Amino acid sequence: MNRFLFLAVLALIPSISQIRAQQSIEITPLPGEYWWGGAVGVGEEMPFTRKFGEYNLAFQSSNNQVVPLLLSNRGRYVWSDMPIRFSVADSGEITVSSDYEKPELTVGGSTLREAFNAACNAHFPPSGLLPDSLFFSSPQYNTWIELMYNQNQDDILKYARSIVENRFPTGVLMIDDNWMNYYGSFSFKSDKFPNPKAMTAELHRLGFKVMLWICPFVSPDSPEYRTLAEKGFLIKSRNGRPAIFNWWNGQSACYDFTNPAAADWFVETLKKFQAEYGIDGFKFDAGDNSFYYSPNLVSYRKDAVSVTHTEAWVRIGLNFPFNEYRAGWRMGGQALVQRLGDKNYSWDAVQSLIPQMVAAGLLGYAYVCPDMIGGGNFVTFLNVDEDKFDQALIVRSAQVHALMPMMQFSVAPWRILSAENLEIVRQAALLHRQFGGYILACARESAKTGEPIVRNMEYAFPGQGFALVNDQFMLGEKYLVAPVVTKDNFRAVKLPKGAWKDDLGKVYKGDRTVKIEVPLNRLPYFEKIK
Repeated sequence: MNRFLFLAVLALIPSISQIRAQQSIEITPLPGEYWWGGAVGVGEEMPFTRKFGEYNLAFQSSNNQVVPLLLSNRGRYVWSDMPIRFSVADSGEITVSSDYEKPELTVGGSTLREAFNAACNAHFPPSGLLPDSLFFSSPQYNTWIELMYNQNQDDILKYARSIVENRFPTGVLMIDDNWMNYYGSFSFKSDKFPNPKAMTAELHRLGFKVMLWICPFVSPDSPEYRTLAEKGFLIKSRNGRPAIFNWWNGQSACYDFTNPAAADWFVETLKKFQAEYGIDGFKFDAGDNSFYYSPNLVSYRKDAVSVTHTEAWVRIGLNFPFNEYRAGWRMGGQALVQRLGDKNYSWDAVQSLIPQMVAAGLLGYAYVCPDMIGGGNFVTFLNVDEDKFDQALIVRSAQVHALMPMMQFSVAPWRILSAENLEIVRQAALLHRQFGGYILACARESAKTGEPIVRNMEYAFPGQGFALVNDQFMLGEKYLVAPVVTKDNFRAVKLPKGAWKDDLGKVYKGDRTVKIEVPLNRLPYFEKIK
């Protein structure tokens, strides 16, 4: 049923609470049961062990992907095809409800892994396809923190050459927001990019693949706006005119990708632009469910709700092996690169990376990048002098990234770090490349099975007391990674049963917690050897 019609019907019925009750389920945790899921951006709250206020996937996202899935280490999971609301009481009881349909509680096995695999097979089976392999084997570089809204040809080339001069591995280079004349225009600013074809050719010569930032918004009263409005390719208001959206870059109209003709038009436009300028792919930003959560919007697809538009935006990326998304709805198991939402330059942000990456894997997103090293929220960088950066924070952030499926630089390490710390970060980048073959093998396996690359410890070792461990993870089946995410140079590592060899060659008997010294130049990881 159309959501707006559904709400209108409810308004005519006195017993709304009874209707809502039919759309809700109450979950009383079993002994030793913990729950994960719903939204990648609240991964640090998982498992949900304390009171958690109602979270509505129809309009909340915490700057990241949302999936209507909750799953437990006792093999149970909740799924709905439509947005859910969920909350956790002081008692641990979880309430899951929906304005659209009743969520379903399913027993998929007896462990977290079995719950995930049951949900994956039923609701987001793997496609067998991967994004381009370069994402997994080499670091990425993004021009955002260095250039912000002053994207320009000279500084982009300077940034790229600095990567090479400082002996960092080349890989994907993303040119961020404000390269175009206006939103919806696929034309470079001529004063900032005097010869964009030559720029792209030089970036390719240096060893980079080139991606450009784009969004679904269109600047009002531009030539593109008028063309798209005439074709009916923009989301409308109830008055029949294109709706104007307020977003972080002002007021804009927005493509209606629930219209297949609009989606085809957009993809064709992007591919023509690629062919003209030699662009390899696109960073697909925005698309957040919150932008589309309004009863005043009229779409081509009459039953569309907020997340319908988010999913339609995400589907565009399936046409491009080089893609990246921050917002998403469902779409687990697809050949799409996801990244964590923009993080502050802070230790709290560093500590959120592992829990959120684990959450992404449990929600079906295996091909994930943990935002930008040191943080992607440019506002938190503005008031920091170059000689005042917390260099340990940048180093530890790079080490968290090093053994993730992807790592992405933005702030230039050679600009803000000492020679000694720059070398440590360079070694982290080289370690990522060294592990590239293994990471790519994990990605290929995930494309077949749907299983995460970054794995929750409880997922990998059920019944060994790992449910509350959120500062270490498994990289595939073989490596336990335990980065330092605080200012302390010591940390405790909880080892599963078996034998484990650390990065220094020392062998440990498992089934115990060990405290290790971790100087700034060390990233602890343990290979499972028995």
